[in-house]
Amino acid sequence: MIILAIDLGKFNSVCCFYNPKTRKAKFLTTPTKLEHITSIFEDCGADVVVMEACGPSGWINDLAQLHGLKTLVCSTNEEAWRWANVKRKTDKDDALKLARMTAMGELKGVHMPSPQHREFRSLVKYRKTLDGRINKVKCAIRAWFVNHGIEIDKAWHTGREHINSFRKPIQDCTATELWKGQLDIELTILDSLSLQLSSIVKRLEQLGKIDARIKRLRTIPGVGPRTAEILVACIDDPHRFENGRQVSAYFGLVPRQYQSGETDRNGRITKRGNPLARTILVECAWAALRYNPWAKEIYERICGKQKTRKKKAAIALARKIAVIAWAMLRDEKGWEPKRMIEVTESYGSMPAKLKESLQSMKPKENSDQRKARLRREARQAKAASKSPTSKTSTNKDHREPSSTTANRSTKPKAANRKPKQSTTQTQPKPRRAGKLVPRT
Repeated sequence: MIILAIDLGKFNSVCCFYNPKTRKAKFLTTPTKLEHITSIFEDCGADVVVMEACGPSGWINDLAQLHGLKTLVCSTNEEAWRWANVKRKTDKDDALKLARMTAMGELKGVHMPSPQHREFRSLVKYRKTLDGRINKVKCAIRAWFVNHGIEIDKAWHTGREHINSFRKPIQDCTATELWKGQLDIELTILDSLSLQLSSIVKRLEQLGKIDARIKRLRTIPGVGPRTAEILVACIDDPHRFENGRQVSAYFGLVPRQYQSGETDRNGRITKRGNPLARTILVECAWAALRYNPWAKEIYERICGKQKTRKKKAAIALARKIAVIAWAMLRDEKGWEPKRMIEVTESYGSMPAKLKESLQSMKPKENSDQRKARLRREARQAKAASKSPTSKTSTNKDHREPSSTTANRSTKPKAANRKPKQSTTQTQPKPRRAGKLVPRT
């Protein structure tokens, strides 16, 4: 058995050919290029190719499988890969350690998505990168205005006219107006980034309309298109997880554990896995409180009306949303409140209030369904306004005069009638008594 362990590098990689029986190793340094790696795979005769998870590991793993070689891509975050109390660390030592730990079975392989899914995951991550760049540019622009005592807090929402009034080409700026030239450059970058972000979002929406997994996750109340895209990009193959506990640990939403003897202490969450997915799940948990009665009931039960437990309840709700999304992808079923009642009651009793909220929950509608519903309601309202019943209700003030009103109309007007003579005469107002002054 021959193990080929590759310590990948940006420019050069070190290959270690290791024989577990004789414990002998041979090393080869090669450029990290397609033609050099291809020639090594053609003549190596290895039984397994081992490499660490990094940027080039995707295409090198595909190339090895194309040549019929068994591959193992391991994560450097595992406990077995941590270097401690080591006097020397080189690329050859890394490759040899990879080979030896593979022979002992100490390394755990990570899931390698297909090239198509890697591109989709990269596009989802790039959308967030553009969003971060836009926020960075806006913060820089806001800082310039604050440093010059100009208020623009509402200008981002009401329009760009106020901000654009200060921009000026850098060639036309005086010595005291150089910040206006920098503002002009940053606004140009901001407009370009916003345009590119909108094109990325449109492309993601096109991919989401033809992907059944994204459509399925969007049926969860409170889960929008961005959350569904990130969950699909991270989970990929739902059958690689055995249970919901593995999904929770994959997203880093489980507490740290320290156990020694009688001591068993749980700390904060591990924060392992994709930080973008963990962030979007927590944001989705806060948004689900407004649209999902089930999520609100879970949050209130965990929170217990305590201010110090609000964030813990939000993280717990985010973990539940991730597990539910994984189960829906595994079973290929949409959001079904009745199914949730059956599963929950199979493990024990279910609170009556939570069961009632799930039973009365209406199916979620997407943007197209919502637009169709609004158009239908507008047509119904327009038809109701033209119906004869609505005309009679709206023309209440234009009814035919009754007999009493007709008799009143026949009476002479007040201008033609003689004024009535009052029987009581008006008494003149008494004069105010003056102040008495004694004579001298």
